[in-house]
Amino acid sequence: MKGIVLAGGSGTRLHPITQAVSKQLLPVYDKPMIYYPISVLMLAGIREILIISTPTDLPNFQRLLGSGDQFGLRLSYAEQPSPNGLAEAFLIGADFIGDDAVALVLGDNIFYGQGFSDRMRQESSSLDGCVLFGYPVKDPQRYGVGETDGDGRLVSIEEKPARPRSNQAITGLYFYDNQVVEIARGLTPSARGELEITDVNLTYLRQGRAKLVDLGRGFAWLDTGTHDSLLEAGQFVQVLEHRTGVRIACLEEVSLRMGFIDPDQCLALGRKLSSSGYGDYVVNVARAAGATA
Repeated sequence: MKGIVLAGGSGTRLHPITQAVSKQLLPVYDKPMIYYPISVLMLAGIREILIISTPTDLPNFQRLLGSGDQFGLRLSYAEQPSPNGLAEAFLIGADFIGDDAVALVLGDNIFYGQGFSDRMRQESSSLDGCVLFGYPVKDPQRYGVGETDGDGRLVSIEEKPARPRSNQAITGLYFYDNQVVEIARGLTPSARGELEITDVNLTYLRQGRAKLVDLGRGFAWLDTGTHDSLLEAGQFVQVLEHRTGVRIACLEEVSLRMGFIDPDQCLALGRKLSSSGYGDYVVNVARAAGATA
């Protein structure tokens, strides 16, 4: 499976702070926002990742992340000149995807919970069609909502329903088999002129090959699309990290834990950031794992 991070758009709900910088480069407490979705793909075992953003912002992502070699990844970059819908990612990334399955994650979504890595790898290894990830919310009227049968198969998907059939909001993480490229090519733009991810999901639903995984209680899913939600996400990360001593979405640590790099490589990455608390953390993680350099 390959991965795509969709980090485009103009971030108008966060103006004026996004008038000069991409939303996904803003800090969520101690690291750039894009670290969080990249870490999700890494925890799913994905090492080939395409980052899609605007022509203006793409050089900044390249400056931040480079080729990805330092994390044991292979990063590619592609432009989305206009916000023409989430499903356009599969057209832009068609050559990158090739004959593989693909995971799409939105660049402003944050996921945190025990066992998430194992669950994602389990779902990707048995993928047949599409797998969506649902999260129980108190105000499902604001979201795309999925209804399932007893076996977890999707029965319906509704966008911002007045009378929701469930409280399961569909999050910004999607797993698809290779047919998604063909499906995306067959879409027509919606009334708002976009290729809608919901139309992709409905195609799989009609085929009987759509599954919704309930992330359930004890899990956290946050987006960062407004000033308040951006601040709340930063506070959430701060509290968790201060309480546990573990840094969420630390790419150096995730790379080490997933076996993408060894302890000495991790130590070298930490030393490059040694004047910050983040760098000190990476150094300590590497030494605890047996770094000898």
